[in-house]
Amino acid sequence: MNTVTAVKNRILQLCGERNITVNKLATLSALPPSSVKAILYGRSKNPKIATIKMICDGLNITLAQFFDTEEFNSLEQEIV
Repeated sequence: MNTVTAVKNRILQLCGERNITVNKLATLSALPPSSVKAILYGRSKNPKIATIKMICDGLNITLAQFFDTEEFNSLEQEIV
């Protein structure tokens, strides 16, 4: 698994936990739905940390809470 997939999975997990749609997440995060969907559908190969921060703000969590998961902690080094 790579970082982009882990970000996608985490967003979907958080939406599921809160029972919100991707469009609702976009509204809460003050982002266009296309920006969130670009991450989820793989069109965004390198999502900006500022975008992830806006998602965290919309979900009322910190960046540390977003990234503090087993999935992120077990990622292998990526050489691009």
